[in-house]
Amino acid sequence: MTPPRRRTPAPPRDEVLAAAMQMIAELGLEKLTMAALGRAVGMSSGHLLYYFHSKDELLLRTLEWSEGRLGAERGRLLTRTATARERLDAYVDLYVPDGHRDPHWTLWLEVWNRSQNADDAARDRQAAIEGAWHRDLVALVAEGVSRGEFRAVDPDRFAARLRALLDGFSIHVAIGLRGTDRAQILRHVREFLDDSLLADT
Repeated sequence: MTPPRRRTPAPPRDEVLAAAMQMIAELGLEKLTMAALGRAVGMSSGHLLYYFHSKDELLLRTLEWSEGRLGAERGRLLTRTATARERLDAYVDLYVPDGHRDPHWTLWLEVWNRSQNADDAARDRQAAIEGAWHRDLVALVAEGVSRGEFRAVDPDRFAARLRALLDGFSIHVAIGLRGTDRAQILRHVREFLDDSLLADT
């Protein structure tokens, strides 16, 4: 009698999401399929669908996983002993893509694109990611204002405008728009911060 086949346990969720992120980084988003990811982690595409239900859900969960790691790094940067401006520069440095086809930004752009047809729950999850970046920036700007490092601006309004600027520049870097690169963008943003926050102090 043939002994029953032992079931191979599914890899931990973090391992699957890390593998998805690695595939995006190495091969590009177009190569990330359920079948390819399944081969990478030793699972069938059907098994992955059981856990994630759709590619949209896989992408959003991968983004949430990546954002969790970025959020931890952001927290370390923002709580270190430094001036508000030094920490603001660190925030900007973390926000802006590393370069063309940055995997995190490649994933973000795809999730944003797919959000046109997303349900309310998925949109709420995307808003939660955006909200975490916004709250941290508001708190940092408010701290700089209260300490007299920054001019008296409305922290929430300033954060909304700065993040819109960062998003626009970051898209240029992530898609490899000619005439833009990370170093150039960082210079533009730092000049903007000098002009808008440090004047009259």
